[in-house]
Formats: sequence, structure tokens, C-alpha cells
Amino acid sequence: MQVTSKTPPNTTDKFDDDDFPAYTMGRAAEMIGTTPAFLRAVGEARLIVPLRSEGGHRRYSRYQLRIAARARELVDQGTPIDAACRIIILEDQLQEAQRINEELRRPAADRNQPTGSGTGS
Repeated sequence: MQVTSKTPPNTTDKFDDDDFPAYTMGRAAEMIGTTPAFLRAVGEARLIVPLRSEGGHRRYSRYQLRIAARARELVDQGTPIDAACRIIILEDQLQEAQRINEELRRPAADRNQPTGSGTGS
């Protein structure tokens, strides 16, 4: 079930939201030191899927830019882009599995307590 608010979200909340699609393709490419073509390539590889503006332009979040920057790092080291994308997906899966494993190793009483950070790490 999707919940919608009748009041517009607080604009300052968007600045803190890692998933808010705040950056145009040109700005995103500039921020991570790459080209728009590279961002299109990681999009075609389905590593990141940018949101689209009403005009159809790609918009990227800070989280997506971190993922794209990691891909660029691997490509700069000589890894083919498809392999770089697969490596990043596997790293993400490993991190999630480690988080779950750590949670399951905690005593049951501790698991019922909130972790506090809400980030999962």
C-alpha cells in the first residue's frame, strides 16, 4: 500500500534524502568525474536506474552517484563495465548478507531493540 501525503514534503528533507533524484545527467557526470555516456552505460547495464523528470531527462540521487563512482573506479582499474557492474551487485549482496548474519547472531532480546541508526550498517 502506498501512502500519499496531502501536504507537500518539506523541501529541506529532500536535501537529506540519499534517494532524492536531485542531479541532472550533466551535473552527475561532473560530480563523479566521468561522462554522460558512462552514466548511460551503467544505466543500460541496469546497475542504476535513474528517475526521469517530467520532460524525460535522467535525474540521479546521491546513492546512485556513489554506485556509479564505484563502477568508474573499477573501470579505471581496467575492469570491463559489465564485470564492474556485476562486482558491485555482488558486493552489495555480500554486505546485506553480513548485516543479516550479524543480526541473527545477536541474542533474541537484543534483536527486538531498535538499532538506532536505521541505516542497516
